[in-house]
Amino acid sequence: MLNLVLKKTLQGNILDIGGGGEGVIGRIYQAQVTAIDNRQEELDKAPDGFRKLLMDARALAFPDASFDHVTAFYALMYMPKPVQAQAVAEAARVLRSGGEFHIWDANIVSASPEPFWVELTIDANGESIEVTYGIVMENARQDAAYFTALCSAAGLRLVEQKGAPDGFYLRFIK
Repeated sequence: MLNLVLKKTLQGNILDIGGGGEGVIGRIYQAQVTAIDNRQEELDKAPDGFRKLLMDARALAFPDASFDHVTAFYALMYMPKPVQAQAVAEAARVLRSGGEFHIWDANIVSASPEPFWVELTIDANGESIEVTYGIVMENARQDAAYFTALCSAAGLRLVEQKGAPDGFYLRFIK
């Protein structure tokens, strides 16, 4: 079980990639958030209070430099490697100069043939959320160094890294 504490600290508008389901970022930041997900059922499950759009992270329908922040809360782990690279490049494109990309995700050694899952207890600015995220996928190996390399290739600079055996948080600036 991984315990995360997320406080409301971000200013400006936020694009939340994979923001359906529990809608963790949307719960915290409400009207500041535009959440996208490529599955309508995940958007339908998310709580109200923020904008929700059906959209593919590989082809964001926003102009360049549209957002102050882009977040990916345990969303990138669901994407195959080529999709992750495209999603990171698109996140960088829609960030304004000086904007920040925030990634919370799992360290995954393998997700095939046995599934990978991570259990989280989240303090979302005072609201408690318990959730399990899991995948079965070939070539799912990922860690902070992998995403740092992807983000660096997209023109983003790592400015903060926090880690635990099960997961990590990375903050990049454009």
